[in-house]
Amino acid sequence: MTAELETLRRDFGGDIIEPGGAGYEAASRTKLAAGSPAYVLRPKNVGDVQAAVGFAAGSGLVLSVRGGGHSFPGFGTNDGGVVIDLRELADVEVLDEDRHLVRVGGGATWGQVADVLGPHGLAISSGDTRSVGVGGLTLSGGIGWMVRKHGLTLDNLVAVELVTAAGAVVPASAQENPELFWAVRGGGGNLGIVTAFELVAHPTTKVFFGKITFPAAEAATVLQGWAEHVRTAPEELTSIANLANPFAGGHEAPVEIHVAFDGDDPELAARALDPIRRLGTVLEDDVTPHAYADILVDGAELPPGLQLLGHDGFVDREAVPEVLQILAEVGTSPGSPSIAVRSMGGAVSRVADDATAYAHRRAELLVATIAGGPRPVVEAARPGLDAIWDKLAPHLDGAYANFLGSTADDDVAAVYPAAAYQRLAAVKRRYDPTNLFARNHNVRPA
Repeated sequence: MTAELETLRRDFGGDIIEPGGAGYEAASRTKLAAGSPAYVLRPKNVGDVQAAVGFAAGSGLVLSVRGGGHSFPGFGTNDGGVVIDLRELADVEVLDEDRHLVRVGGGATWGQVADVLGPHGLAISSGDTRSVGVGGLTLSGGIGWMVRKHGLTLDNLVAVELVTAAGAVVPASAQENPELFWAVRGGGGNLGIVTAFELVAHPTTKVFFGKITFPAAEAATVLQGWAEHVRTAPEELTSIANLANPFAGGHEAPVEIHVAFDGDDPELAARALDPIRRLGTVLEDDVTPHAYADILVDGAELPPGLQLLGHDGFVDREAVPEVLQILAEVGTSPGSPSIAVRSMGGAVSRVADDATAYAHRRAELLVATIAGGPRPVVEAARPGLDAIWDKLAPHLDGAYANFLGSTADDDVAAVYPAAAYQRLAAVKRRYDPTNLFARNHNVRPA
């Protein structure tokens, strides 16, 4: 270790934060998880990333790569290992106004991206939260507020710059290293550290955004009607149905239909939204035009001692009625976790299943649950949560990595169908044969 550390201090121009040093307490944890790494390395450029990867590989210590630090399993930290924190690689640049081509540093957050693109009249569909990292969200999918109109975030990706386990800087696009480019679009952090993304943004003006709420007693009819509507609604409309909001009454909370209509025409927005308003007894309707950057929420840091448990699954069209019936019953019963049902389809479904490592193109809905609290409370609730997912399991097909709180083999198999997994494993063997990048929903080298 002494030789590796001396080499690091010589070649690394960023910050090296160790236990007991200034800023270590904050640097050791992510938004959602605590850790006690031996070293937190904050590179300032690609050369620093190469030096950090070389140190991690030579040290034999576990390696975590951190972008925004929002992963439920806490991938961005560890105990006793190395963390490469990319926060300084956060430049956002519009490369080509006509093509809407944008270059984004691997450590940028979506709030930073939205703030830069807004004055250009551009946006990239990118999740819900300002502090979520571009890297983590994009590499595993990117289900955002404009997903039905513009697809997954990774569908708008045209090139990456990646540092491999061997420390090489490798470009990937449809023209250069196309198999690696296939793999990074859905393969998570398995292939290396992406230090820069090139994405195509889309023009946007205002977004009609807000929520329409209904009594919990009307959950069953509202959910079924909502699903039928979003199936054929204009693709400018993306929507999320929430039940059992713990901050609004838990199982007695109103059903919240959150909507985002990409466009500033009030008449077109009304045509898309009024069928939702007619689904039941409207308690609240706060839908108004917003700038896209303003609809992203600030991400809170989970207080010490608390834990979040996330689970999710995709729903194909034929299973929608059964799944929504189960969720209506669960979401209005005591002890329900927070439930979110996201509309999919549209642009996502027009991409071939095998075009990217993200393979769940036919899904109509994504169901996710979150339970939180002190660890003993969450553990006590686990059997009830497992029972809910046992009911849902026969009706689900696959899972979305970004909302999963566990990394068991079953979870990885749900994220990556067999054909995708085998193809990823072959790419992994070429670029990371020793599985240095294993703190993720891990695909082992073939």
